[in-house]
Amino acid sequence: MYKSTVKQFFDILSALIGLVLLSPVFIVITVFLFFANDGKPFFFQLRPGKNGKIFKIVKFKTMNDKKDKDGNLLPDAERLTKVGAFVRKTSLDEIPQLINVLIGDMSIVGPRPLLTNYLHLYNEFQNRRHEVKPGITGWAQVNGRNAISWDQKFAYDVWYVDNISFTLDVKILLKTIIKVIKSDGINSADAATIEPFDGK
Repeated sequence: MYKSTVKQFFDILSALIGLVLLSPVFIVITVFLFFANDGKPFFFQLRPGKNGKIFKIVKFKTMNDKKDKDGNLLPDAERLTKVGAFVRKTSLDEIPQLINVLIGDMSIVGPRPLLTNYLHLYNEFQNRRHEVKPGITGWAQVNGRNAISWDQKFAYDVWYVDNISFTLDVKILLKTIIKVIKSDGINSADAATIEPFDGK
């Protein structure tokens, strides 16, 4: 019952409360990123949701669009702005996803939605992460986030799918708060973001 009904109610209620309580922070960050990113405070990208359905995720934009002489985007670490680095370190870049939760594309807790160009790379086991709605935070996020390997991440995601419950969601939310306070596992060991998944 929790998975099919109560979780959705919990998501909507939590998203509404979160947006109201965080509205001052939301406004301030939007203003700072507006100036840091040439009038583009938000980042939009297509991501796969439950059953692989594609939706548009919204986050705060932490990197600018600077390119090299050949017109290619600079590496992530070079495009990460000072404001963006702070927003990412504190996980405040995730706040706009509460809107995705409200409209039903995401859940508060669930496997993180990855890039659409990874879809054809998943094996049957890895693809099971799409049996539930993706989340703002999840079991993989509180067990290493970007500091763990892809194999570990998928194993945690599928474990969550098989063990979803109200108690587990509350546990993940509490662990998320601790992770945010510690700024733990935000980046991989040697990059501003985790290395792209190549199917291996």
